[in-house]
Amino acid sequence: MRILPVLDIMGGQVVRGIRGRRHEYRPIVSQLTPSSTPLDVARAIRHQFGLAELYVADLDAIAGGPPSLAIYSCLRAEGFRLCVDAGLREAAEARPLAADGTEQLVFGLETLRDPQELTRACDRFGRRIVFSLDLRDGEPLGDRESWRGGDAFSIAEQAIAAGVRCLIVLDLSRVGTGEGAGTEALCQRIVLSHPNVDVLAGGGIRGVKELRRLQSIRVAGVLLASALHDRVVRPENLDEFTGGL
Repeated sequence: MRILPVLDIMGGQVVRGIRGRRHEYRPIVSQLTPSSTPLDVARAIRHQFGLAELYVADLDAIAGGPPSLAIYSCLRAEGFRLCVDAGLREAAEARPLAADGTEQLVFGLETLRDPQELTRACDRFGRRIVFSLDLRDGEPLGDRESWRGGDAFSIAEQAIAAGVRCLIVLDLSRVGTGEGAGTEALCQRIVLSHPNVDVLAGGGIRGVKELRRLQSIRVAGVLLASALHDRVVRPENLDEFTGGL
């Protein structure tokens, strides 16, 4: 199972996400490092957990600003592989990230214009495209009408029909709470219906027992932030899920 540490970046710093209330986010206070600069946090995660694949949520870009290409390049120059959500709205907006070498390009339901743009992105960039099924309290975010007014599972099906082969299920109301992802039933339904699609879960992962539960329903990976910084999940726990890689 993939373990993807999350760097929520705002104003050039790693911040702690709580329930998706971005106006309240503050620089991370972590047991791993006294620093909140992205490179320092990434280095601390790699040093203590051996993880070099990161999920980067560029909150300034998601809010409509330009992507933080310099930060991505700095992380990649240090050997980190990146899965980046930079608030992409159209397929063409992924070109600078792709040209910069970003390994996985996230199109989030919260910001994506419509399913047609997702189809165009999959046609151009293939398996580098990741779709984030962004929810709040279980309800899809973004322009639901462009997705035929569908519920979360229907939108997942439309994204897969567009060509997506990696899909994140993320409930923003759970982020940073330690209350659990709350999306296990949805993840399992997608996995059972589309066994060739990698499903990743994120938001509020509470600890090792939940990781085991997600692994048991064949979730391909998880996004972790607070559980790492608060050492709820510890380095010695990860071999069970990563195979010691």
